[in-house]
Amino acid sequence: MTSSAIIPSPIKPIATLPIDDDLAQALLSSLTEYSAQLHGRRVWLACSGGRDSLALAALCVQLYHHGRLPFLPQLLHVDHGLQADSGVWAQHVARWATAQNLPCQILRAQVKGQDEQAARHARYEVMRAVLNTDDVLLLAHHADDQAETILMRLIQGAGVNGLSGIQPWRTQTQGGRRNALWRPWLTAKRSTISRYAQRLQLPYIDDPTNEAGDNVRSGLRRDVMPVLATYNPNVIDNIARSAQLLSDAQSILNDQAVADLQRVAVNGLQLASAQRVLDTAALNTLPPYRQRQLLHHWLTQDEPLPPTKQLVDAVFGLSRRQDSNHQTALFWQAGLQSYVIRRYRQRLYRISSDWLDWLTLPLGKVEHVISDLTAEVASTPAIRPQPILMILRSDTHFVWQAKIWPHALAALLGGDRSGSATFSKDMLSEGMLRGKLANHQGAMRLSFAPLARQQRVRTVSMPRPQAGKKLYQTLGIPVWLRESLVIVSVDFSHSKDGQDDLIENAAAVPILLLSPFDCWILHTDIMRVESNHPAALNEIAEGIISQIMIQKARQTTKPATPKLRQNPFR
Repeated sequence: MTSSAIIPSPIKPIATLPIDDDLAQALLSSLTEYSAQLHGRRVWLACSGGRDSLALAALCVQLYHHGRLPFLPQLLHVDHGLQADSGVWAQHVARWATAQNLPCQILRAQVKGQDEQAARHARYEVMRAVLNTDDVLLLAHHADDQAETILMRLIQGAGVNGLSGIQPWRTQTQGGRRNALWRPWLTAKRSTISRYAQRLQLPYIDDPTNEAGDNVRSGLRRDVMPVLATYNPNVIDNIARSAQLLSDAQSILNDQAVADLQRVAVNGLQLASAQRVLDTAALNTLPPYRQRQLLHHWLTQDEPLPPTKQLVDAVFGLSRRQDSNHQTALFWQAGLQSYVIRRYRQRLYRISSDWLDWLTLPLGKVEHVISDLTAEVASTPAIRPQPILMILRSDTHFVWQAKIWPHALAALLGGDRSGSATFSKDMLSEGMLRGKLANHQGAMRLSFAPLARQQRVRTVSMPRPQAGKKLYQTLGIPVWLRESLVIVSVDFSHSKDGQDDLIENAAAVPILLLSPFDCWILHTDIMRVESNHPAALNEIAEGIISQIMIQKARQTTKPATPKLRQNPFR
């Protein structure tokens, strides 16, 4: 089978044919610039079979054959199924690669939509699934592509970031994997590549849609660029030079935004791509232009494409509001996830839809029995006490886990009335602890249950018990986290006639209140620590942690290493 779109040249080995010096210089210069990033990494080449990608593959074969390129890339060809001859094109690329002794994989993609953007998204998705973390994808974009891209973004009203154009080296992180896109030909012109392909008689695929003028890029290529060339024949080189200058300017802006973000981010509330939080009071100390740049950078975290100016302006307005209305929600359908941007008090939240869905999962009651607390705390160097681990809520995305060390629980229940909760090495003996925990010998049951909306609780810093909206406001809990509060209670039993019975008149006593990001000590009669002893509270804090683990990266075919986010005690 054949296709009229394929240039009718014979498939033949090209390793020993003449090399184009200009194209080789562009590739080797880029290789030198990014040699540290390329060291030890596997390189793939995205090959559509068109003139540009086939020419880049041919040049790699030639330079490798002459010992000037230290690697031979593996080809990836994606069959979108959008053209009637796409299957023939895939077979043709595979045969050409075989003739050059190039490894080649044919991938098939399901495109959701008919436009070029949908095809591009599908193409990168299937290629990304093949790449391992830190692999490099080599792309054949050139100076004409750069000029067309900048003109497209200019007429769309892009800022410095958009007008800096296509980047020669870009690192992307998705699904727990980090990959690099490498474009060494951004200084090479299409005309140079065309002459090279003709000289080698490359049988490339001349896709008729490239010049059809049915989208913005092809229209610029066909109608606008030739006119601009009549005003200045160096228009391609000049636009490419402007892109480099703007890229340098964007790097300066990015460095400033990163530094500002370190000052403004609320570190205790960050959860990778699920939740990003800013302190609006700190944000508003910056000049407005730096605020907008920071918000642009903040929103773009975890996403391959930037937000629109309209969204940045809306978030900027939301961040400057001083009223007590916290109901405003801005929605953003980004490239990888959808988000809601909300303000609560002096904080600005960017929350993913996955995280919001997880927060609606029901909470159940879980229990843990400790047979002898003093024995668990009084460990020897050979036997270290293990924390109590309780899973409070989980799905394929996130796991909420409470981690309580026995010494912290003992400090809560056995501290002096003076407020001391210190457990020195001399005190970590079973006899000493049994003396301090005289009222709490025998088995102990911890229960973790969702806080009822009208259940009244009192933290050690509160003058009186509170419930419902008043409690949420006192603790500063945003609306979307209010169904994610857990009460930790304790009850005691003692051995009597071989049976475990509850202590007479005893009942489960609440001792802790947990949220995914915070933990509060509750004020009860059995507690031995008061709020006027911060040192004691801080020591206990080291042994009680509410944490969220990222269980599974979103839309990934390979499991990612779980990331822990440990939350500070408060």
